Amino acid sequence: MTVRRLDPVLVDRIAAGEVIERPAAAVKELVENAIDAGARAISVTIAAGGRELIRVIDDGSGMSPEDLALCVERHATSKLPDGDLFAITSLGFRGEALPSIGSVARLSIATRRHDSPHGHGLVVEAGEKGVVRPVAAAAGTRIEVSDLFAFTPARLKFLKSDRAEAQAVSEMLRRLAITHPTIRFALDGDHVTGFDWPAEAHGEDGMLRRLARGLGRDFPENALPLDVAREGFHVTGFAGLPTFHRGTSAGVHLAVNGRPVRDKLLLSAVRGAYADVVPSDRHPVLFLDVACEPRLVDVNVHPAKSEVRFRDPALVRGLVVSGLKAALAEAGHRATTTGGARTLEAFRAVFAGNGSASIPRPHFPETPAWPRLAAGFGEAAQAGFESFAAPSADARAHAAEPAPDALDRPLGAARAQLHETYIVAQTREGVVIVDQHAAHERLVYERLKAERAKSGIARQALLLPEVVELDPVDADRLNAASDELATLGLGIEAFGPGAVLVREAPSQLAGGNLQKLVRDVADALAEHGQISSIPGSLERRLDHVLATMACHNSVRAGRRLRPEEMDALLREMEVTPNSGQCNHGRPTYVELKLADIEKLFGRR
Repeated sequence: MTVRRLDPVLVDRIAAGEVIERPAAAVKELVENAIDAGARAISVTIAAGGRELIRVIDDGSGMSPEDLALCVERHATSKLPDGDLFAITSLGFRGEALPSIGSVARLSIATRRHDSPHGHGLVVEAGEKGVVRPVAAAAGTRIEVSDLFAFTPARLKFLKSDRAEAQAVSEMLRRLAITHPTIRFALDGDHVTGFDWPAEAHGEDGMLRRLARGLGRDFPENALPLDVAREGFHVTGFAGLPTFHRGTSAGVHLAVNGRPVRDKLLLSAVRGAYADVVPSDRHPVLFLDVACEPRLVDVNVHPAKSEVRFRDPALVRGLVVSGLKAALAEAGHRATTTGGARTLEAFRAVFAGNGSASIPRPHFPETPAWPRLAAGFGEAAQAGFESFAAPSADARAHAAEPAPDALDRPLGAARAQLHETYIVAQTREGVVIVDQHAAHERLVYERLKAERAKSGIARQALLLPEVVELDPVDADRLNAASDELATLGLGIEAFGPGAVLVREAPSQLAGGNLQKLVRDVADALAEHGQISSIPGSLERRLDHVLATMACHNSVRAGRRLRPEEMDALLREMEVTPNSGQCNHGRPTYVELKLADIEKLFGRR
């Protein structure tokens, strides 16, 4: 068999499979070129999901006739003037996008420099380059790609539906728009919800306005600013509160030096930082940009340029994790504002189903606390709580009016306990409803973590050691992990086949249900094999067991609380990091603003 050189057009078509695997990739390359050209406004139009037409118009610097003729040649670029691959400051640099697109579609370019009296145009069809001609053109560049993959029909078979491809284009353009808020971005076409986002001013306010468009209008009031730096790396952005989470990772936006990426290292760092506060099947919402000297990161990993390699990956991961954890801890007890909104929507649904005008007025017991609680909601609001049982007689808040300073506290003054599970507190601006078990579970967990980090978890010897009967296999797992469990304050030893003897327990858990605690720890070990096999770092593995322990010494749902116990729980929540969500990532409280409640009942 004879070795021969491939035809240059065939080479471009082979390369196009790496660079332009779908319409969204073509749009990405063209928009990145516009950003590199200094565009302040970029407009994208697509048809049939991008297969029939992709049009990108920008007001960037434009190109001279000589640059236009050269830009469609393979590996021709203006972005590496000295050929240094370790000093890349632009989004594009490989010089592959335009020739790759031109080899598999019809590519038309019209461009004009701002100082030129007229523009120039060029057409490339199936890899055949036309002649540069004078054309009428606005300042900037207009590129049209039609009949994508028409000359490589096998590629068409791998495309999804027009709607799916259009959505991929929209998602990609939104990621670029979020990363570059000072540029106006517009999208139009079939099978897609178009948008036109104006350019925002530099600074946090402009960034938050752009994030509100891209991540939801509720994001800014549920976002935490992040600004940390270490050894040449600077991480900035906004991280959503733990209870502001979603079912997919689409809300995780990451960038490196202004380049949107889906990097495994950074995604792992985000998961690690939120692992303790977000449910395992949910994902946080955030935007982070990692800035560094170009020589500290390699962006030439893959033609799609969506992955990077850091010179010191451990440093970057540690910086992201520590920065996010510090921001989440500083948020303290904050929970998302959407929790109250969902609660109000639930009430509206009840009223809509029953007809608010016809809701019967329930009878309320004549007790000192309940009339004031109802009055806090407004007289008409009593009807909305007809399904609530009256507070337990021995679980009512104090009959006296709450202290004014208590009403000014973030979580207010405890007024009642409902269903022996939920604490209702009154604030100056509304009402707070707290899940007592979820809240106390987080408080105990944070105490255990702080204790372990400071001096090791304090242990308390049991006056009467407790025997726990188990399956022999579970007992063996616990005995094998006894040394590691001892560092967590749980002292156990073998007690014959199928049993363990508990001699010591963490002092924070004294009086808890040790039988259930040990069985749940055994279940966790059964799931992961051993503590060292539980996913994550050693700290995360230990936290996994601590979370299980904390659950068993928390105030249970169904336990009646005294007024002072309820107030003490609220005060401790206010000063405890991450107390806005339980160990499983669910919110520990919802807040209902009085103004919203009044709107619910037509009082505003």
